[in-house]
This record gives sequence, C-alpha cells and structure tokens, in this order.
Amino acid sequence: MTTRSETRTALDHLLTEIEHRNPAQPEFHQAAHEVLETLAPVIAARPEYAEPGLIERLVEPERQVIFRVPWQDDQGRVHVNRGFRVEFNSALGPYKGGLRFHPSVNLGVIKFLGFEQIFKNALTGLGIGGGKGGSDFDPHGRSDAEVMRFCQSFMTELYRHIGEHTDVPAGDIGVGGREIGYLFGQYRRITNRWEAGVLTGKGQGWGGSLIRPEATGYGNVLFAAAMLRERGEDLEGQTAVVSGSGNVAIYTIEKLAALGANAVTCSDSSGYVVDEKGIDLDLLKQIKEVERGRVDAYAERRGASARFVPGGRVWDVPADIALPSATQNELDENDAATLIRNGVKAVSEGANMPATPEAVHLLQKAGVAFGPGKAANAGGVAVSALEMAQNHARTSWSAARVEKELTHIMNDIHTTCHETAERYDAPGDYVTGANIAGFERVADAMLAQGVI
Repeated sequence: MTTRSETRTALDHLLTEIEHRNPAQPEFHQAAHEVLETLAPVIAARPEYAEPGLIERLVEPERQVIFRVPWQDDQGRVHVNRGFRVEFNSALGPYKGGLRFHPSVNLGVIKFLGFEQIFKNALTGLGIGGGKGGSDFDPHGRSDAEVMRFCQSFMTELYRHIGEHTDVPAGDIGVGGREIGYLFGQYRRITNRWEAGVLTGKGQGWGGSLIRPEATGYGNVLFAAAMLRERGEDLEGQTAVVSGSGNVAIYTIEKLAALGANAVTCSDSSGYVVDEKGIDLDLLKQIKEVERGRVDAYAERRGASARFVPGGRVWDVPADIALPSATQNELDENDAATLIRNGVKAVSEGANMPATPEAVHLLQKAGVAFGPGKAANAGGVAVSALEMAQNHARTSWSAARVEKELTHIMNDIHTTCHETAERYDAPGDYVTGANIAGFERVADAMLAQGVI
C-alpha cells in the first residue's frame, strides 16, 4: 500500500508537471493545486486510485476547442473575439457548465472553471460531467442587436460540439437570459430541430425551469445555513456581506432575507454600497437587471441609509456571514484577516474560487466555517440538471417542487462533504470533504470505464 508521504510526493510531482504542460494559466494551476493537495489521504487509503494514469487523465481535458468569433457592430465595424469550450470530463454524464462572456476570459480561466465543474457536478449526484466555455467578448455597453450578432456568430461554431446527450452549456458571467435566447435561436436555426435540452437557463415560456435564475444564490444561502446548523446556530438575525450585484448576488440577498438574515452590501467593479437598513431588492433589481446600471445609482436613489464607497473592499464591512458572489480571487488574505477581526462566523462561496488559497487557509485556521464554491454554489448547475429532466419529459415543474428539490440537493451536498471530511480525519473541513467526495464519484466511474 502506498503511504500518504509517497502519495504526497507523487502529487507534488504531478502539480509541477501540470504547470509545465499548461504555461501561463495561473487560475488553472490554482484550481488543480487546491484539489490535488487534499487527495493524499484517499489515494493512500484506496490503492486503486493510485493506478498509473488515473489522476493524469483527470487533470487533462478530454477536448479543448478554441475558435474565431467575427461579428459586426452597429456601425458596420468588424470585431474578432476568441471563443472557447473545454470539455473536461464526461465519466458521469454529458459535459455541463456555463458560458462566460467577459474580457478576462482566456484558456486558463476556462480550464480552471471546467476543472472545478467536474467536482461540483459530481457532488449534485445528478449524472452530469464537467465542462466550461465562453469568450473574451464584453456585452456591457453593447446594444441588443450587437449582442445578438455576436451570439449568432459564436453559436455558428459552437453548435458542432454540443448536444443534449453530449455537452449542455448554460449561462455564467455576462451570459443571462438575453444571451441564452440568442444562442438557442441560432442553434435551432442551424440544426433545424427543437432540442430544448441543449442549453439551460432558457426563458420559462420555452423550456426553462422555474427557480433557475435564483438557484445559485439560493443554494449558497442554504449551504451556509447548513454549516451554521452544524454549529448550533441559524441565519435568523445574522448580518451578511455579499459581493457582486449580478444574478448570484441578487438572489443570495433575496434568500438571506427570506431566512431572517440582513444583507447590507452589494458591489460591482466601481466599488460597493453599504445599506444600514439592508439592501432594497426591488431597487437593486431595477438598476442592475432592467437599467443595467452601476451600484452607485443605488446609493443615490436609496437615501440616507446607503452610501457608495468607490473602489473599496466590501469585506471591510463588519458582518456575521460573508458570501463572495462576484468573481475569482476577489477575497484575499488581508480581506480574510479583516473578516476574522470583525467576528465573521461563516464564509460561503457563491462565485467560483473567489477566495485565494491564503485566505482560505487563514479562515480555516481561525475556525471560520468555510464553504468552497464547488459545494456551496452547486445549486445553479443542480437546477440546470433539473431543467434538462423537465425538457426530456416535455413538462414543467412548479416553483415549489423545484425549490424543494434544490433544498434537498444542497442539504445532501452539505452532509456528504461533512461526513467525508470526518471519514478522512478532517472534521469541519468542507474543502477536503468536497474535493474527496467529488473525486471518489468521478474516479470510480473512470476506473469502471477503462483507459479512455
């Protein structure tokens, strides 16, 4: 049997090889390190996982597609963006993961997101593999007609690589209901078939699921509530800081309010708002979802209870719970130290990898309950899988049924992570629990299916 020390040495060697084979991809390196450095106990305990080539296959995408996306703006000027789809692992089911449209998108970012998606999807128990995609296109400030032309050009290439039994994209940063609609319309036009299950996050009148827009934010709050229950507390009366002001942040704030907590912040790239009375959801939705404005407008229109801090750090605001819901690496070691000084009890990741490794280590060392994104924000992809099930049956579930299923899934993910961490002598370590539980499910399927 391989010892933990020998396993640790082999994993360190593999991490060095990953950095060598994937140069200039720091986000992917970070994601691989975060997972692999927790796997030594399970590999040492289960010799079959030490089979040569298993983990090497796990960290290498099954397919990486990069393509040109030419499109014309409203003035007739031609722009050329780059499109990506990384189909990482399909051992458990068709590739599943969102599309991100943002200037920061590159191959390393998409690979990090796709790698995280493998384990996140495995934790849901819903039979979906891991993938991710997107483009360095920025939809902000573009007209609906420009966004439509870009989406049509993007799908003209992407359609070759996706399908309801092959790869099922959804939305992510910069890709909401508008973009999904344009993408689906072009897919339908090119293929001449109504294949509702090929994209999730669709409009409710044409194959979408109720609670899908809310699912990631709702699920994150449910996971945070489960962590607090494990410690004999609940969300009632707790103060929360939330970063971001997009879909995830908005519905995180909404679910916090429903469970008796008070979210006092939201943010975007210009800075953050703190509202002593609690964020007014109707006003925030009007500004961000209807007007597509900035959060400073919220402070201007809210009144005396709210103030806008340009370029500030939302984590400076004292709170019991922190829910980073914007983007990767937004919460660093200094932010973690500030949260700890202010008495934070739990941090639950609504975004993908929003806390740096140093921040995570500091929070865990201080005894803060920490919910990693691959577990805490799995609600979005879980309801996407439920949308696929509804599409397959040509039916639509009630909001109550979908939310009941979501609640069950998130509580089950929490239980799985908590019990797995205890099984491997890491009680309360949800990072280790999530990584090992997701890994076991994927690795068992890969072993059963042979070397492919």
